Amino acid sequence: MAKELTHRADELKQLGWNQEDLYKYIELWDYRQRWGSINLEREDRQFLRKAESLLPEITKNKVSIKKPLKEKSYYCWIQFFLDEMNNFESKEKLESGMRGVWPIFLEEELRVIDYYEPVLGLPDTIKAKSIGPIREALAQEALKKYEKSIITRQFDFLGILHNAKSNGRNASWRSLRDGEFEGNQDYQIIDKSCVLEFRKKVSEKLLSFIKENLPSLAETDKSLPPNDWIH
Repeated sequence: MAKELTHRADELKQLGWNQEDLYKYIELWDYRQRWGSINLEREDRQFLRKAESLLPEITKNKVSIKKPLKEKSYYCWIQFFLDEMNNFESKEKLESGMRGVWPIFLEEELRVIDYYEPVLGLPDTIKAKSIGPIREALAQEALKKYEKSIITRQFDFLGILHNAKSNGRNASWRSLRDGEFEGNQDYQIIDKSCVLEFRKKVSEKLLSFIKENLPSLAETDKSLPPNDWIH
């Protein structure tokens, strides 16, 4: 039995014990806590045993508290980079409606996660590493498709991550870009006339990948969102 941290007179009262017996129980319980049961009279020990035999056992099992999705490390990692990119773009003199392809990736990824609600434990996050190449491929696709209107800025992906870690953020966070693209700071921004089309493309890729590849969603019966999900 797990150790009691306080007496349980309220539970005995609910079982119908009178006030006199409750006072006796509390007094004996306090005495035993201070001095041990060896100094109690035999009848007092029997009284305590009788009381405790009527009470449900206190188990050692801890109640499992499910961590909210938005507090999971992977979710916070994506949100961190999105916040940094939003801050970066707010300082750039961009025409109204223009948007970087990278924050579009991250916004849609978070929306898909919010929709399907994967566990985002280690098995999920290992599989999610494969989203990196999808982002890079779509960035290259945008560069070619919107080359006449796209503009490129420099965003310090690695530097921002290092600063975050030095300021106490999650030490396990990895670079948003890795492999041959790890040191690439190119940050493409597309015209407002292209944003919706590109966002739909990103959403389709992520909806398909996340549902089909994250282990915690293997048995989900949640269908794809409606066609007007992106608007």
